[in-house]
Amino acid sequence: MPADELTSAQIRPVGADDHVRGDHGQVVVMYADLACPRCAVEALRLRDAGARVAFRHFALKTKHPRSVALACAAEAAGRQGAFWAFHDAIYEDQGHLDDPHLWERCGRLGLDLERFEADRRGEDVLERVRRDTREGMRAGVTGTPAVKRPSVD
Repeated sequence: MPADELTSAQIRPVGADDHVRGDHGQVVVMYADLACPRCAVEALRLRDAGARVAFRHFALKTKHPRSVALACAAEAAGRQGAFWAFHDAIYEDQGHLDDPHLWERCGRLGLDLERFEADRRGEDVLERVRRDTREGMRAGVTGTPAVKRPSVD
């Protein structure tokens, strides 16, 4: 291989810490940004089709200023068992992504707001979002949504 040829890393296999839902077919990994309208369309299409999807964050502030904050909020909701409900609520209403609307969603989902706020501002949640984004970049993700098949070990 020539020295100037670039290659992408394999998508890591889906693991216990991935957010997975659906029951049709082989699981696919969707790298997405919760502030991205195209991601909303694709995510809801996959949900409605019942596809097996593992969601991974591809949150770039330079593309969507609220993307990292929303990714951290989804992870915080996930710590209370509501990742997918929060994910769907964000994608179903892309016009209301600021904090007061997030808190309102938390109330509707029955989340503990104080715990949600502490978790979404935690360094470990931010590191999870950064890890997903770095892995996506290494795997050749250049935009969202990106749906890829994970490697099989």
